[in-house]
Amino acid sequence: MVQPRNLHLRVILIEPPTIFNLARIGSMVRGPMLYKGIYHLFYQYNPNGVVWGPPVWGHSTSTDLVNWTPQPLTMEPEMASNINGSWSGSATILPGNKPAILFTGLDPKYEQVQVLAYPKNIKDPYLKQWFLAPQNPVMFPTPQNQINATSFRDPTTAWMLPDGRWRVLVGSKRGQRGLSLLFRSKDFVHWVQAKHPLYSYKLSGMWECPDFFPVYANGNTMGVDTSIIGRNIKHVLKVSLDISKHDVYTIGGYNTTKDAYTPDVGYMNESSLRYDYGKYYASKTFFDYAKKERILLGWANESSSVEYDIKKGWSGIHTIPRRIWLDKSVKQLIQWPISNIEKLRQNPVKLYGKLIKGGSLNEVTGITAAQADVEVLFKIKDLKHVEKFDASWTDPQLLCSKKGASVKGGLGPFGLMTLASKGLKEYTAVFFRIFKAYDNKFVVLMCSDQSRSSLNPTNDKTTYGTFVDVNPVLEGLSLRVLIDHSVVESFGAKGKNVITSRVYPTLAINEKAHLYVFNKGTSDVEITGLTAWSMKKASIA
Repeated sequence: MVQPRNLHLRVILIEPPTIFNLARIGSMVRGPMLYKGIYHLFYQYNPNGVVWGPPVWGHSTSTDLVNWTPQPLTMEPEMASNINGSWSGSATILPGNKPAILFTGLDPKYEQVQVLAYPKNIKDPYLKQWFLAPQNPVMFPTPQNQINATSFRDPTTAWMLPDGRWRVLVGSKRGQRGLSLLFRSKDFVHWVQAKHPLYSYKLSGMWECPDFFPVYANGNTMGVDTSIIGRNIKHVLKVSLDISKHDVYTIGGYNTTKDAYTPDVGYMNESSLRYDYGKYYASKTFFDYAKKERILLGWANESSSVEYDIKKGWSGIHTIPRRIWLDKSVKQLIQWPISNIEKLRQNPVKLYGKLIKGGSLNEVTGITAAQADVEVLFKIKDLKHVEKFDASWTDPQLLCSKKGASVKGGLGPFGLMTLASKGLKEYTAVFFRIFKAYDNKFVVLMCSDQSRSSLNPTNDKTTYGTFVDVNPVLEGLSLRVLIDHSVVESFGAKGKNVITSRVYPTLAINEKAHLYVFNKGTSDVEITGLTAWSMKKASIA
């Protein structure tokens, strides 16, 4: 992704803002893969400052996706194809277990071209050194192909069909029509553009960081290799919308004969499903062949000012890796933190069968509230005070802003007050509010309210929201929240909806942070079970 106007890239971390998120690593996720038992994560990195500058690629490795070790920088300016910076890209494992990376370079004319890189030593599991193929650039704009030279970036992981040809997508636009340009190759070096994009849609702007991968459609929660096609398979096309900075996706069918993708429902635009309804962008998945899981990694930018970013010496974090699969309804993806993050849990505090009366506030003690993992299941008993849902409430974020954590309701708001100060001058509330629509169906609103997250007036305090497709009476309402100082990642309804918030409290820091269960509604709700863990520090060098 080439975005000179955005302050995404950072260098040395002066003061660690987080303990188990990937805050020390760098900017936007690039080229994740598993190779010879080692996880690799690349990322855009500016070695010369916190604010924008021509990037190279940082590189870190891990054996568990939790603890990370830095490796030498790579994709540095070596030839004309990337003389003005190395931007987004993806990794593909070629036959013979040979890794390759395609990424976007900025050439001497500041045109965006696609660059191919190989490891110098494929016997090295850490892949410390890389070189650029002499044939570069391998994909580039010409007068004949009429590709927009300033909007041609972010190649995907490639996949191969039975015809023996590789396919790869590159994000682009024509006017305001978003495009996923399709290229084919027999040797991974010489690429030919397809006559038509894999998919496109009007008025959606530039499609950054596209991702295209298969998922099981039969209830199987395991991941699928990127080249798999066949029965019981659906495909996911995700793009990062430059106009809104949201990662949106559709689920649909891939016609391998025509090399065309068709969403099952809707189109690719701002109304599409989102990975995350908070601060989350430029994400990337990869197939973990060891665990047979598809892993999602994303980037969360700042809520603080540019001046504060420069002062603290870093900007942006990587969120906790998530496992993703297709819900049994075949309507949306499910996301859940990888299981290895649970190895950081310690000193659990448990609560069962607790009635949370309307208007009450209950502190969860005995944990490090600034650094915690909390799972809670709410049971709904009293429905007589449920509010009526207005059909004009189509924007959940706007609705959460109007009906925030401090606004009394019928059934809700209830949930968790995280990173709360004593006296509640500061807190970030993650909560549910339940309505009943005209057809007597329940409408569940999930919110992350940052409006009182900090006394610092310069911080972004946007309130985020999403509607959750769940029957709260039959299924209850589950919530998992991972709290890591300046990051609050919330998973509603067992991972159906996710909201990531970035907050910078001035009072509720370290041991002065508190965690509460609250209910601002009229109706009581019951906690069927709550477990809160203090979290150990991950090793992120």
